[in-house]
Amino acid sequence: MNKLIKLGWKETENQEVNMEIIARVVTVQKNSYRVTDGSMEYQAHVSGRFLNEAVSSLDFPAVGDWVEVQKLTDEKKAVIKRVLPRKSQFVRQAAGEVTVAQIVAANMDTVLIVNSLNHDLNLRRLERYILSTYDSGATPVVVLTKKDACSQAEVQSAIAQVDEISIGVPVVAVSSVTGEGLEELMEYLPAGHTVALLGSSGVGKSTLVNTLLGEEVQETKGIREADSKGRHTTTHREMFMLPNGSLIIDTPGMRELQLWEGESAMDTTFQDVEQYASECRFTDCKHETEPGCRVKEALKNGKLTEERFQSYLKLQRELAYEKRKQDQKAQLEEKNRWKQISKNQKQKYKQRM
Repeated sequence: MNKLIKLGWKETENQEVNMEIIARVVTVQKNSYRVTDGSMEYQAHVSGRFLNEAVSSLDFPAVGDWVEVQKLTDEKKAVIKRVLPRKSQFVRQAAGEVTVAQIVAANMDTVLIVNSLNHDLNLRRLERYILSTYDSGATPVVVLTKKDACSQAEVQSAIAQVDEISIGVPVVAVSSVTGEGLEELMEYLPAGHTVALLGSSGVGKSTLVNTLLGEEVQETKGIREADSKGRHTTTHREMFMLPNGSLIIDTPGMRELQLWEGESAMDTTFQDVEQYASECRFTDCKHETEPGCRVKEALKNGKLTEERFQSYLKLQRELAYEKRKQDQKAQLEEKNRWKQISKNQKQKYKQRM
């Protein structure tokens, strides 16, 4: 049990499982996994039965997952039999045209949303990450990197802008070069705590991991000076243990965070807009030409920016669109499933005849 506690297992977790066969996923590379039980690391793959019973991509192991395994100790290999229920999971729409969910990290307590203090600071993108973090079940913290490359006035201006759209979310400015802000950041990384680092390419996630670990474990590259755009360095998801006993999950940079779900987290992420909307004269107010619209009033007197409100509307539309796509996909899958069942039944009938 002590070995698993060091890996982030909470004593409030499911106590009915056999602790001797529990391990945690620390690396995912396509269909290959690396797991640890606190004493030894194993290269792992899912069992044939697991593959047959998996219904969707969400069923497969992700970094941070607790899994039941069959250990082949002499070979340092393991077979993953089952994924234990997750207490949190950061899910996004996978890149591409196909409607597929992708788990970025699981069972994290906190998500560090990393952005750099250069002209790539994007408030609308931060709103997306905050929304997805709340929806994941974890707590968001915004980390602004490369503090050493900016003046004090620029840093304060950036923090003020982020504070306006991240209501109630801690914002920490750090420098991996000078070490500024790292002590404050460590307050959100206590021993046994699991943290996921999320953000675009080139914002300094891997550099931050190296700095916190005190050694070069992740490859890093600079950004293009012309536009401050990052280059992909981390190619897979991996969990590391920091010297103080906290666990940190580094993830590949995302060019764009496509939402999967988040409808239930809109009121937390956009609590300012939701508050104004709740005070409108009409409960079905569209915030267009209706009299007594508190949203339009807030926009007019500057208490709410047009950019913030338009982002709110855009994310609502996007979530509604994704929900429709997922419903259509689920209906098609159910139809195909029954077609296959009918086909199998006909084949069995012919064999009996």
